[in-house]
Amino acid sequence: MFSTRCEVGLEPNSLSQALARHLRSGRPHLDLTLSNPTRAELPYAESALLAALATRELLDYDPQPFGLRSARDAVARDYALHGTEVAAERVLLTASTSEAYAFLFKLLCDPGDEVLCPRPSYPLFDSLARLEGVRLAPYPLVYDGAWGIDLAALQRARAPRTRALLLVNPNNPTGHYLKRNELELLRSLELPIVSDEVFSRYAHGPDPARVESLAGETDGLVFALGGLSKLAALPQLKLAWTVVAGAAERAAEAIARLEFIADAFLSVSTPVQLTQTALLAAREPTERAIAARLRSNRELLAAAAAGSAASLLRTEGGWYAILRVPAILSDEDWAVELLEQCAVYVHPGHFFDLDAGAHLVLSLLTPPSAFREGVTRLLAFVRARCERSPDQPLEDRGR
Repeated sequence: MFSTRCEVGLEPNSLSQALARHLRSGRPHLDLTLSNPTRAELPYAESALLAALATRELLDYDPQPFGLRSARDAVARDYALHGTEVAAERVLLTASTSEAYAFLFKLLCDPGDEVLCPRPSYPLFDSLARLEGVRLAPYPLVYDGAWGIDLAALQRARAPRTRALLLVNPNNPTGHYLKRNELELLRSLELPIVSDEVFSRYAHGPDPARVESLAGETDGLVFALGGLSKLAALPQLKLAWTVVAGAAERAAEAIARLEFIADAFLSVSTPVQLTQTALLAAREPTERAIAARLRSNRELLAAAAAGSAASLLRTEGGWYAILRVPAILSDEDWAVELLEQCAVYVHPGHFFDLDAGAHLVLSLLTPPSAFREGVTRLLAFVRARCERSPDQPLEDRGR
């Protein structure tokens, strides 16, 4: 009766079951996975944002497949402010980067085709590919004190039905930014590149070897993705963009085909397009606060983990931190016990395909007081768990 594209396991995993039990109990917990900026106690330029939405122009509907020119101009200006020249004619607006992926999979792939995808990475890609009848072929990111693409493995991952390469820059959750030598290999594959750059403005420090954006590429075919969700911390306003970059002839054909796809959906709302210029202009206090939050939480975590049984992996950017913990438990069991015993909720590493050892993934966006207390409980639990035998009961610190 139903499509195989939506055949997914409906049974909750052990961590989801543990969280459901915890919520039913009514006991509070510290959520170190928080990634919704509107719930992260951040400052917003509220007056400017609300004023931008109070205009009579919102009552008019002007359907444009690639989006209103004023909104696309605003995106192009924002790139220019950060040193990348982008033509507004090459900017496609969508309601989200998820929708952008759907459009691009439709553009580049037939059912059964493959897209190279980094591993570790965000698990949503599996669902987006499945819904388009596309297969993901992983290529590994490896850690040797810093994250990098396993270039030899990437070359081996290419197959006869490979149609594109997916890049997350910086990667989520590893924080790996593309390096110039890595970009040279990617170019040599002569595959369209989909570069997800939603976290690109949140670098943890400078690096001259880093490639922060592919939106200015003039060779091959590149699609650079961004959006209001992370850049302006406004996920509820549902606006993302794709810059079609690369060689002129290839980009022109891609734009013509994307217009056909986008015209079938016309999904971006008029109000958010009309206010795009004001929304981008008003983001500064929030963006600045996020950068400060990421820095202070990461410094706190690094200092707290130093000398402990948990080690903080190096990341270059993004909103997440990765703790490697002793493999006396699986990372899911670590997460379950942390929730049940300490009332601390974290992501297990396997959620992001971190499958070598045991890892826990924490959101650096978490409000400082909750983050500090959560990290304190987490590291105390790791120490106590390592000191006792596996069958020895542990004091329930969360009750």
